[in-house]
Amino acid sequence: MITSNKRERNNFVIRALDFLFSLLGLLTLWPVFIVIWLIGYFDTGAPIFRQVRVGRNQKPFVLVKFRTMPVETKSVATHLVGASSVTKLGGFLRKTKLDELPQLWNVLKGEMSLVGPRPCLPNQQEMVDAREVLNVFDVRPGITGLAQVNEIDMSTPETLAQWDAKMISTMSLGNYFKYIVQTVLGKGAGDRV
Repeated sequence: MITSNKRERNNFVIRALDFLFSLLGLLTLWPVFIVIWLIGYFDTGAPIFRQVRVGRNQKPFVLVKFRTMPVETKSVATHLVGASSVTKLGGFLRKTKLDELPQLWNVLKGEMSLVGPRPCLPNQQEMVDAREVLNVFDVRPGITGLAQVNEIDMSTPETLAQWDAKMISTMSLGNYFKYIVQTVLGKGAGDRV
């Protein structure tokens, strides 16, 4: 278990790393963003996907991703949408996790962290309740984390909340880098559709 002072130091260092890595990512990956945006424009007509999610202290924020489904797709949790809803480009973006790249903007703004619990939708009441009980909303949501690299998604709210709480209680710089490296190397399958 991590002490309060050490946790505060870790949080400060992790926020600084989040800011630095997201800024570097946005500055160096802009050509990739442009290519995906152009291909996405021809795929769906609206390559950027924006959706209100639940953030730290349950404050809503607008999450930004590359669109992987048609514009008219219902705004529900990914596991509730059929696989046929994912476009061919969307399938590639999801498999390679490139659809997550625009969230670097959310990280830069301080709405998210690179590592943390995946942000849920406000209408996922079972998930919100399970996370509230375990104080998961005390931290910034993340692009990846312990649950994601272990293929646990939002289809099992209580299990996901437990894994999120475990990640929060054991968060260290070592684990921060471990989850990022595991994600970059392809561990975890992302949300089930």
